[in-house]
Amino acid sequence: MIVGGGHAGAQAAIALRQAKFTGSIAIVGEEDEAPYERPPLSKDYLAGDKPFERLLIRPRAFWAEKQVMLLPGRRVVAVDAEARTVATEDEETIGYRDLIWAAGGAPRRLTCSGHDLVGVHAVRTRADVDRMAAELGATSRVVVIGGGYIGLEAAAVLNKLGKHVTVLEALDRVLARVAGEPLSRFFEAEHRARGVDVRLGAAVACIEEAGGRAVGVRLADGETLACEMVVVGVGIVPSVAPLLAAGAAGGNGVRVDAACRTTLPHVYAVGDCALHANAFADGAEIRLESVQNANDQAVVAARAIMGADARYHAVPWFWSNQYDLRLQTVGLSAGHDQAVMRGDPATRSFSLVYLRQGRVVALDCVNATRDYVQGRAMVLAGATTPPERLGDATIPLKEMG
Repeated sequence: MIVGGGHAGAQAAIALRQAKFTGSIAIVGEEDEAPYERPPLSKDYLAGDKPFERLLIRPRAFWAEKQVMLLPGRRVVAVDAEARTVATEDEETIGYRDLIWAAGGAPRRLTCSGHDLVGVHAVRTRADVDRMAAELGATSRVVVIGGGYIGLEAAAVLNKLGKHVTVLEALDRVLARVAGEPLSRFFEAEHRARGVDVRLGAAVACIEEAGGRAVGVRLADGETLACEMVVVGVGIVPSVAPLLAAGAAGGNGVRVDAACRTTLPHVYAVGDCALHANAFADGAEIRLESVQNANDQAVVAARAIMGADARYHAVPWFWSNQYDLRLQTVGLSAGHDQAVMRGDPATRSFSLVYLRQGRVVALDCVNATRDYVQGRAMVLAGATTPPERLGDATIPLKEMG
C-alpha cells in the first residue's frame, strides 16, 4: 500500500513494477485525481498555459495496465503497525503487507484572524489553483504572503496576468532560507522592475473581511493593503500524524534510515515528509521538498521492499521558473561560509557558488544551465577549487576539477 498520490507515491508504484514486483499495489490518495505533477501548479497551470492532462505523471490508462489500483478521495487517519492496517476518515480499514508513506504535507496556514476567509488561497493542489483561477476575473489586487519559491512563482504569474501584486516577506530578504543574499537581491530587483511591490520585514496582523471575503491584509504597523485575493506560501506541515501516533520516531517529519524505513516494521516513508540524514547536509537530519528527492527515495524504498541493499545517496537539486528566468540549484547551501559570484547578475545569466570549509557544496544558477550541469560533479566531489578561479566565468567548471 502506498499512501499519497503525488510524485513520491507514483514513482514508488512505478519502481515496484519495474523491479518485477508481482503483488498487488494500491495508491491511496486524498485527492480525486490520478497522480500528477505539482511544480507546474504555481507556474504553467496557474498561468493557463498547460492543461491538467499534461500534468499527469502517467496517462490514466497506465495504472490499470500496470495493475496499480488507485483509491482516490480517501484520507488515512490512523495506522495500526501491528495489525498492518490503515483506517481512513470514512472508517474504512485497509490491510497491507508493506506500507510506503508518501503523504507529503499540507500548506502551513496563517494563525491570524481571517486566515480561513474566502479569497485566501494556498498553492498545493489542483483544487487550490482551480479555486484561484475561478476568482481571477474579479481580482485586480493580490497580496502574496511569503517570499519563498512558491510565493515568488505565483507572484510572477499573477503579475504577467495583469494583476497588481504585493509580496510580503517577514524576513529581511526573499529566499532567505534557501539562498545567499546576492540571489535574494537579484530576484527582489527583478520582481520590482516588473511592478511587483516587494516588502521585506513585513509582519501580518490579520486578514480583513467584508461579507465573508478577504478584502485586505493589515500589517503589524497598522497599514492595510486592499486586495481581492490573498495567496499564502509559508511552507508546509508534513503529513505524518498517523505514523507518529502509531509510534514512529519523528517530529518535523517521520524519521527514516538510509533505506527509507521508519521505526515501525514494514513501514517506509519517502518524499517531503521523510526526515533523513543527508550526506550533502553534513549528515544532518532534514526533509527535502523536491521532485528529485521524492523520486529517488521512492526508488530506494521499492528496492528495499524487493530485498535489495538500497541506500539513499543523491545530490539534491531544485528549480524555479520566474518570468524568463530559470533558476537551477544543485546541492544544499545551508551552512555555507563563502559564496562566490560567477558572472554578472546585470546580464541575467550568472551562478552563485557556495563553499563550506573550502569545498563546493552548492550552486544557484540563473539562466546558466552549463554551470548547473558541470557544477553537479563538483558538489559530488566536494571540489576545493580556489574561489578566484571559481569566479572566472571564462573558465568552464568542468576544467576546474
